[in-house]
Amino acid sequence: MHATRPAPAAAPTLPPTRPTVTELRLSAFKAHRGAAFRLAPVTLFAGASGTGKSSALQAYEALALLGAGATLDSAFPDPAGCVPVRAEADAEGRRGFRIGCTVDGPAGPVRLDLAVQAEPDLRVVGERLTGGDGRTLLTTALRDPGRGTVQAEWHTAGSVPVTRAPLPGDRLGTALLPLRVAGKTEGQRHVLAAAEQVVVALRSVFPCDPQPQRMRAPVAAGDGRLRRGCDNLAEVLHRTRTGCPRRHARLAAVARAGCAGPVKDLDVEELADGTVRAVLGRGTEAGMPVGALGEGELRYLALALVLLTGPGVLAMDPAAEVPHAMQTLTVLADGLDRGLDRRQIRELAGLAAQICADGHIRLVGTVGEAGARAARGRAGVTVVDLNP
Repeated sequence: MHATRPAPAAAPTLPPTRPTVTELRLSAFKAHRGAAFRLAPVTLFAGASGTGKSSALQAYEALALLGAGATLDSAFPDPAGCVPVRAEADAEGRRGFRIGCTVDGPAGPVRLDLAVQAEPDLRVVGERLTGGDGRTLLTTALRDPGRGTVQAEWHTAGSVPVTRAPLPGDRLGTALLPLRVAGKTEGQRHVLAAAEQVVVALRSVFPCDPQPQRMRAPVAAGDGRLRRGCDNLAEVLHRTRTGCPRRHARLAAVARAGCAGPVKDLDVEELADGTVRAVLGRGTEAGMPVGALGEGELRYLALALVLLTGPGVLAMDPAAEVPHAMQTLTVLADGLDRGLDRRQIRELAGLAAQICADGHIRLVGTVGEAGARAARGRAGVTVVDLNP
């Protein structure tokens, strides 16, 4: 009779090495109340018009701006429009909204929650940074409405358990902690690690909204960094063609799968006036300028280019003090399926799943109901249905 060997112990789950936003919370924001969304490597918000798809991405982008040090009025140009629908003012005429996120990384899961007063004036009224063990690492509160600051307390764990100081009421306190905390005690180092994890994850964001009408004309050759509207697509293709032939060849294959007619290659022509224009190689046929493609084809090509590049090619400002290999880029694409047909949506969703599988890039987008049907079922793609 043979003795039964005990099953091997499960390998411990290690925290991710790259800071990543894994949950978005819209506690009270526009059409959302008490909403919390887990974010996968590819997350597509779907639903009918008015269900809050775009609002989710707007909240994410606002957090990204605040994490990069922007002021509230830059992150929320229409603060009154962020107040939950039908929310009434209190006795002092105040109305506001609340958003937050969770960032996983070497410091474990860290929660950031932010309460903002939109009326009568825009300001932070409360912020909380919480570690994975439930410990409050930072908390701020509005003590005196007549001042432009909030009272902050952060964990110290030294001879004094907490440090108290005023912080500006128009910025994210978490983003300011690396400038205010010395890191002399274990508690301070814990606070710094959590704050830096959140800031790195939030800064590593590229909002993308390709504008086909601005992508048709030749463009001047510059630094080759793709802008939000992708209007300099030809310039970036010029860079990838000469600097990264492997990625360029893959992009040509993507174009072949989603553009009408034969596509042998993606070429770039340098014109006499110093500008460049992208051209689809047609094999035996004459090449066709990319600007002659339909709007859906142009958007499809631009979104594929974004996924196949990275922070060094995209016009963004990630945390320069952290190597790119230690960051996770999140692409925000509102209206991902706008102008695309079913085949293009499926091809783009499949490309996103492949690219995002290694953890260096994540995609958070919105799609309509037809786009959701085309993307649903693709391995590696999570569709969040916001329909009631």
